[in-house]
Amino acid sequence: MKKVAIITGASRGIGAATALLLAKNNYAVCINYHQSQLKADQIVHAIQQNDGVAIAIQANLACEQDVVRLFESVDQHFGPVSALINNAGTNGGICGVEHITTDRLQHVFATNVFGTFIACREAVKRMKKISGGNIINVSSEAARFGGTNLAHYAASKAAINTLTIGFAREVATYNIRVNTVSPGVIDTELHHSSPPERIENLLKTLPMGRMGKTQEVSELILWLLSDAASYISGAIIPITGAR
Repeated sequence: MKKVAIITGASRGIGAATALLLAKNNYAVCINYHQSQLKADQIVHAIQQNDGVAIAIQANLACEQDVVRLFESVDQHFGPVSALINNAGTNGGICGVEHITTDRLQHVFATNVFGTFIACREAVKRMKKISGGNIINVSSEAARFGGTNLAHYAASKAAINTLTIGFAREVATYNIRVNTVSPGVIDTELHHSSPPERIENLLKTLPMGRMGKTQEVSELILWLLSDAASYISGAIIPITGAR
């Protein structure tokens, strides 16, 4: 019987790399996307070409009804989820607190915090029935250092770190583990969308002289899902290249 994984925001970046890797490791994978159907379908096709099992399901993580529908759709296709990777998120754009608006805060927290909470809620209901499971949250080192004109994003990720610790304690007796990976600067579209001078300055701060790779983050996620990490829960693991 295949293990079942839901990866939110999996049409690109860390989510896409994780979907490809989990499919190679005997997971039936649900690739969740919000708007990028073409990219999500391409990931599904790549997995199927390698004899893997995958589907793509549209859902806006900022909408509770969409999150519930996502899990119900996976129930119908694969059965109950055994691994949830909460990867979907938005940084809300560069903005100092002096200019922050309620709309911007609502947008960031609805996706990054509320969506993650609701996905965890739906996952734990199902994992209890199958006597265990794994939840991996994707945070950011911005939660630790506050970001640069991204305090709204950093605060949302700090909330996820705290969720991880508290939630892990709640569900430990059900053989459900909850952990967080906290990437630093990773080579994704999100970072490349920044102004060139911002990217140039960012690279100067990286001890290894390069950004991390999405595959490097996905390998950490795979390990946390494995039996090799069976006593690790409530952990927040940085992947930063010593930054």
